[in-house]
Amino acid sequence: MLRFGTDGVRGLANSELTPELVLALGRAAARVLGSSAGAGKSQFLVGRDTRLSGPLLQAALSAGLAGEGVDVVDVGVLATPAIAYLSAAAGAPAAVISASHNPFWDNGVKFFSAGGTKLPDEVEERLEAELDAVLSRATAPVPAGGTGRQGAAVGRLSTDTAALDHYERHVLACLDGRALGGLRVALDCANGAAFASAPQIFAAAGAEVVAVLGAEPDGININDGCGSTHPAGLARTVVSAGADVGLALDGDADRVIAVDAAGNVVDGDRLLALFATDLAARGLLVGGTVVVTVMTNLGFHQAMERAGVEVHTVSVGDRYVLEALEANGWTLGGEQSGHIIFRSLATTGDGVLSGLLLADLLCRRGQALGQLAAGALQRFPQVLVNVAVKDRQGLGEAAAVWEEVGRAEASLGGRGRVLLRPSGTEPLVRVMVEASTEREAQMAAERIVKALHATLGEPVGES
Repeated sequence: MLRFGTDGVRGLANSELTPELVLALGRAAARVLGSSAGAGKSQFLVGRDTRLSGPLLQAALSAGLAGEGVDVVDVGVLATPAIAYLSAAAGAPAAVISASHNPFWDNGVKFFSAGGTKLPDEVEERLEAELDAVLSRATAPVPAGGTGRQGAAVGRLSTDTAALDHYERHVLACLDGRALGGLRVALDCANGAAFASAPQIFAAAGAEVVAVLGAEPDGININDGCGSTHPAGLARTVVSAGADVGLALDGDADRVIAVDAAGNVVDGDRLLALFATDLAARGLLVGGTVVVTVMTNLGFHQAMERAGVEVHTVSVGDRYVLEALEANGWTLGGEQSGHIIFRSLATTGDGVLSGLLLADLLCRRGQALGQLAAGALQRFPQVLVNVAVKDRQGLGEAAAVWEEVGRAEASLGGRGRVLLRPSGTEPLVRVMVEASTEREAQMAAERIVKALHATLGEPVGES
């Protein structure tokens, strides 16, 4: 049974995520998200990244939508944030066929409401229920509750060839007329959705694009040793090309990781710290607050306390960051992975926009990224372990595990923290320990892993 995670649904393309399933998902999405205005049909925007299975699954989703009488506009290969922007501009719901930073054999579907924002939990639950209803009657001529659209009532499929141009104009306008003249930039587009748009945007903004990696997608090389999850190649290129900054996107370009001139990686926590303090200094950080997730490094919290910026913490997932921003009218939030949301400019994380604003910050400050990033925060060593267990659902009642966590926290004092959370989809418990030294964090994590296995069991075949 298909279930939504923190960023839509994902699975092995043509195996777990089959065309038949995605067609049914299209029907369900039409019923839950589509709405007719007067006598006209509702409209749905659909785009994708560069995966081999993208056209296959996009065709299936579009068929399901059109079968329910929804007009479908194909916006082509386009970054997730670009599709979100177009969704908001058109006042129409949208879908993206992408598995973000996953390897090419995976794919997924994520939806945006007519305002360009990700679906809240209650809407996803309705969508899941409607999908179950469609699948339960899949052999019927018309699925349960279906419209039985015929003739002119069937949805039309069309293509928007100007979609990329609309998005590029929007992103460039976010610079408020400033240019990036004199800045040497290297880009890694992850062989993904922004392989064409990112170099065009930075060049149009006045930057000297000295190198572009990951801009030759072939359907199977998306995220393959490149992009935000593999920044080593970009780091080498930044140094060899003499770039001032390197920017690595992921497959659907909703996140960015930076590299300074010396080849040092600058993660989302440091980028967010730079943006928060810059906006605060200019009086643009609404509410004086930045939103982060529980995975954000303790050093970030300490840096924001010194800067007089409040930190609001939510669960893992950029959708929860956005919900907090929306609910409180705040402007900035993000994740360690490089998802950064500028709510006054976008409805979701946008790697190209974040990279452009970072470049703008460097130009305005007249300082090197390495110098600014080093002073942004003092990062605590962080150990992350995915622990395979038999019973992840028993974590809440595992007294022995929590006793070990308590001992670890007591030994760390105010010099670190421990976070445990069960995976939503796999038989895993995710353990995160931060401490003043890598050894201290590693030792605490090892003790907690032993307690987890002793209490919740090890999967068959594990030792």
